[in-house]
Amino acid sequence: MNAGSDQERAAINQELKDLYASLPDDEKKIFNEELQHFLTHEVARIKSDYESVKGLDQPN
Repeated sequence: MNAGSDQERAAINQELKDLYASLPDDEKKIFNEELQHFLTHEVARIKSDYESVKGLDQPN
């Protein structure tokens, strides 16, 4: 999340919580599935980036 401050991050989190609370149950299921897919993809990307940077410290 690209929040400039803790206060902005908290506001974004609250906005997402309010959005989620307003969804009907069937849309919450879809939201959760899409969120899980997004998080899995992002964690894999971050892991790959980390391993690439970490590899710079290793001798060939």
